Amino acid sequence: MFSKVVVILGGNKGDRENLLQKAVVELLEAGKFLAKSAIYETVAWGGVAKGSFLNQVIELETNLNPEQLLALIQKIETKLGRKRGEHWGDRTMDIDILYFESSLVSTPLLQIPHPYIAERRFVLVPLAEILPNFIHPVLGKTNAELLSICQDTSPVTKVKKS
Repeated sequence: MFSKVVVILGGNKGDRENLLQKAVVELLEAGKFLAKSAIYETVAWGGVAKGSFLNQVIELETNLNPEQLLALIQKIETKLGRKRGEHWGDRTMDIDILYFESSLVSTPLLQIPHPYIAERRFVLVPLAEILPNFIHPVLGKTNAELLSICQDTSPVTKVKKS
């Protein structure tokens, strides 16, 4: 059975654009892309990382379950040089599952929908670009509505169309 999944990719270390492109290619192993946002440059969020990030949101169709997708994502991150050290620190690649259909997943390793969607403009801007009318399964608001009420004022600048 195939599921529609939404992920965000981003990084702020190394050749950010090249690493983002490599992550997109590697992510094809998970399934077929349905939509890709533009690439956005954003300031670091969380007060730890120093450099600005490039981010992109992708909707894909996969036959993997959430845990299998997480394992693939972690393999891609490692392959692209991700070192897990400082929480919210600088990194070559970070891939997070935002939505898995309208499913709710809560395990020690995985929270779906991603718990910080509504607090982060760098997530909401590209998310609202490709899925403005998707309703957050917990908050009951569309991505566009969440963006309109988001209190994060960080700049999110489109740098490249998908």
